[in-house]
Amino acid sequence: MIVAPYLFGFATGGIEQWLPQILGAATIIMSLLTAYELSIAKLIPLPTQFVVDGASGALLVVSHCLFGFAGIIWWPHLLVGVMEIVVAVISKRHPHDARAH
Repeated sequence: MIVAPYLFGFATGGIEQWLPQILGAATIIMSLLTAYELSIAKLIPLPTQFVVDGASGALLVVSHCLFGFAGIIWWPHLLVGVMEIVVAVISKRHPHDARAH
């Protein structure tokens, strides 16, 4: 999401560029702080991460209409948004806790 505007030619300096970049950076930071195996700090409950991912995906899905940039680009936002929602819905709710063994 962070490099998509440059890869797909919509690095225009507008919301169509900044929205996925901000959401991508926020996803990385939140992932590093979420309570699961690969986290560096287990501060955020995993179910909270899934809710935020789903909301982020929903925002991406509607962003081209909501912010009026459908004439510039829309398909990466829609595709990544749908994928983000699907992953949030199908992911395991409770990670394997290595400390329990």
